[in-house]
Amino acid sequence: MTFLTIKMSPEQRMIDLGISLPNVPTPIANFLPFRHDRNQIFLAGQICEWNGEVKYRGKLGVDHELQDGQEAARICALNLLAALRLACDGSLNRVTACLRVGGFVNCAPDYLHVPQVINGASNLIHALFGDRGLHARTAIGVASLPQGAAVEVDAIFTID
Repeated sequence: MTFLTIKMSPEQRMIDLGISLPNVPTPIANFLPFRHDRNQIFLAGQICEWNGEVKYRGKLGVDHELQDGQEAARICALNLLAALRLACDGSLNRVTACLRVGGFVNCAPDYLHVPQVINGASNLIHALFGDRGLHARTAIGVASLPQGAAVEVDAIFTID
């Protein structure tokens, strides 16, 4: 495992990496984009939509290749970060750790690259937060996701 210690703040790192965040997606059912409990932020699952448009629909291993899935997972992570920033009163600098990431990949029953797809989200979180972005993770292949999305990701973070 490669550890990445970053001296600059996550907000500055985001600028340096050229990362822009989408609008926080509006929930399509009866749930909140995040829930704050003490120093933990529980983020609802986010699909691979960008400002309301689902960018990747369909199944990995049928409609999309691994690289598409990784980009879909990255978009999910960008949506998570937008919700996290809102939960942190506008600054990701409050984040002390990413505890867990959960990834769901809409895929063919025999698709073997589910963990590699979710790396698209994990790699972005690690790049932005350094060692504080290292997390436990689950990656699961599923039969379908909301709006036909190819990938959905959720996460738990701690803040100060």
